Amino acid sequence: MYTGIQRQQMLTTAHDSIQHGLNLGTRIELDQHTYGPDLLEHRASFVTLKIEGLLRGCIGSLKAQEPLINNIAYNAHSAAFHDPRFDSLEHDELALLKTEISILSATEALQFSSEQELLELIRPGIDGLIIKENNHCGTFLPAVWDQLPNADDFLRHLKNKADLTEDYWSNTLTIERYTVDSFSTQ
Repeated sequence: MYTGIQRQQMLTTAHDSIQHGLNLGTRIELDQHTYGPDLLEHRASFVTLKIEGLLRGCIGSLKAQEPLINNIAYNAHSAAFHDPRFDSLEHDELALLKTEISILSATEALQFSSEQELLELIRPGIDGLIIKENNHCGTFLPAVWDQLPNADDFLRHLKNKADLTEDYWSNTLTIERYTVDSFSTQ
């Protein structure tokens, strides 16, 4: 979907956003005139940071509310400094960082009347899912299929992430799916 040059621009922006946070302690302000129209479209993204294959931060957006390049810069900074699971990134970690960007498609609401019907609709290895029930919400990116390749396990863990029990079921439960265009630094 995106060219190699556009992908590199996004990865560079994520890196620059983190570097700016390390050096100045603030979020970077981008010059919109330096980006083409594809990167200024309103899109949602996630930025995942890893060091030596281990998660170091992951923050994203589920709704497209700003230009993609701004969303990436914001999420990169947030993943490095505001993921509640981790301490803020330190200067010496920057060189070790592998950055992955996932650009989300529009979401699609799944229609189902039972958990079994839902499981038949889920496409392992392809779908990211968003689960919602009242004020409970959680999402798994498609990359989570690498750790949870079974649809039943994927759904049970997603329920837990949304602070629901593994066997939770109700007629008001909603599930949306999306796909991603993902790419990363080497």
